[in-house]
Amino acid sequence: MSQYSISIPLPERMRPVSLDDYVGQEHLVGQDSVLRKMIESGNISSFILWGPPGVGKTTLAQIIAKHLDREFYTLSAISSGVKELRDVFERASQNSIFSRQASPILFIDEIHRFTKAQQDALLGAVETGMVTLIGATTENPSFEVITPLLSRCQVYVLKSLEITDLQKLLDRALTKDPYLSKRDISVKETSALFRYSGGDARKLLNILEIVVNSFKPGEAIEISDAIIAERLQENISIYDKGGEMHYDIISAFIKSLRGSDPNGAIYWMARMLAGGEDPLFIARRMLILSCEDVGLANPNALLLAQATFDAVHKIGMPEARIILSQCAIYLATSPKSNSAIVAIDTALDAVRKDDHYPVPLHLRNAPTSLMKELGYAKDYKYAHSFEGNFVDQEFLPEGLEGTVFYGPGTNVKEQDIARRMAVLWPKYYKNK
Repeated sequence: MSQYSISIPLPERMRPVSLDDYVGQEHLVGQDSVLRKMIESGNISSFILWGPPGVGKTTLAQIIAKHLDREFYTLSAISSGVKELRDVFERASQNSIFSRQASPILFIDEIHRFTKAQQDALLGAVETGMVTLIGATTENPSFEVITPLLSRCQVYVLKSLEITDLQKLLDRALTKDPYLSKRDISVKETSALFRYSGGDARKLLNILEIVVNSFKPGEAIEISDAIIAERLQENISIYDKGGEMHYDIISAFIKSLRGSDPNGAIYWMARMLAGGEDPLFIARRMLILSCEDVGLANPNALLLAQATFDAVHKIGMPEARIILSQCAIYLATSPKSNSAIVAIDTALDAVRKDDHYPVPLHLRNAPTSLMKELGYAKDYKYAHSFEGNFVDQEFLPEGLEGTVFYGPGTNVKEQDIARRMAVLWPKYYKNK
């Protein structure tokens, strides 16, 4: 093995240096896409790249700086603070070549980890054009970036890489890398390789390098599902350090909650916390589950999950582990219902098939006399004017009458709902 291949990891060796070599994110950098047009015009404004790990956020920032021939500064929010920001601003202000039209690019990785004070310190330089900010985050910016800074930055969403993207990366590594291209490598199967990669380019190339390095120099290498699984098991600590178990463990955690097993949920949560997982990521996933899987069987679950997210955000680790534990146990031991997600997804499916059903006249608003003359709001019955605050009238458009989107679950609470709905709406729920 060459010293070059040992000293520089494969993901770094294969990092693209131009937009034409960049793989994935066609919606942003493909021909005639919005971000590509802005880059090619040479006039970019500050923006934030939001997406999962290994999809090209850092690479894209570097390509943009190279394409525009701009001074490029890189900070990581994990290891940098206000002092490092001020050092960058000082260098920017003292260099006479910097102007509003050609300001240096400041790339901040993991920008969501900056505190409010750190983001406030960044705000002035962005607002005056002293620097052009490119932020990268794996977390929703609307939760983690202060509103004044967010209002000055466009947010671009990056997606996990598709199978076709991963295949391009694999082919390029095997044919273009100065070390791999000289090895006798044949690819028999890619299913396991792509599955373990999880749409993450860095993970894909790291796995490939682990497998290749497990063979002796000069030995023929066959990439297969069995070989991938075997080599990863042997190198689990190396791979896990790079986040290999991230998606598997969060999947096990969610499925334990959904399956009403507090012991499994707490164990997988402990694995995530011990591995350095962001506690807000765990809280956010429980917030989703509180509606997706607990739902109307226990509506208070949403309130507790929201309170958990807020408390974890305010308190932080290590005390946040107690709050997360309480919420996880509560969700795991709660009755379950997925009726809310089934209802909205069924309705969305109906809308995708045909979203042109007109609103019935009796449900339309009638703010003008002309609208009233045309029959808008005519025959609408105000429910509170009737006994029991209910009156039988049609609320779905013509052509969808009688369609059921919400089906009450079998838990005790929703069966009470089902009985009430059967009385009010027998045309929908008489057979429930």
